[in-house]
Amino acid sequence: MIPKGKWIVYVALGGLFALLGGFVYYASLDNPELEKAEIKLSSVELVDVNSIEGRATLKVSFLVTNPSDKTVTVPLISYNLKANGVDLGLGSYSTTDIAMPGRAAFYPNASIELHNMFKLVNSDQISDEYAAIVSGQDLTYEAEGTITVESAWSIIEKDFVTKLN
Repeated sequence: MIPKGKWIVYVALGGLFALLGGFVYYASLDNPELEKAEIKLSSVELVDVNSIEGRATLKVSFLVTNPSDKTVTVPLISYNLKANGVDLGLGSYSTTDIAMPGRAAFYPNASIELHNMFKLVNSDQISDEYAAIVSGQDLTYEAEGTITVESAWSIIEKDFVTKLN
């Protein structure tokens, strides 16, 4: 038996939990749409070489396409860059420090190219690839990683592998 006068508290709490459950259900409806996001490695360009320190800067560009009916943003792309199958290291594109309204909006059926500066350090493991990169030779680049796609209600992480010939 509920004490007299406390029933309203229980009804209010029940309503609140139902409302929160509705929000969670509504947010989960976006997930299949967010999964449709596509990412391709569009270019890798040599920007700067510091031959004294054995360092180079590469501009890595990804073409992100939103084929869904939802407007989304991409706060994070974490990737492992390879040249001719050799691991060059980890890189990331991030706008996580920018509020969602300030990020690039991917409207339905839109594509946007996102750029990231990749710091490459010469080492024994990548010396042949490093020499080929700084001398301007053609290489086959591959990026493997995770893209984070976000709508107003949902967020997903999607794995990808993309190759640039």
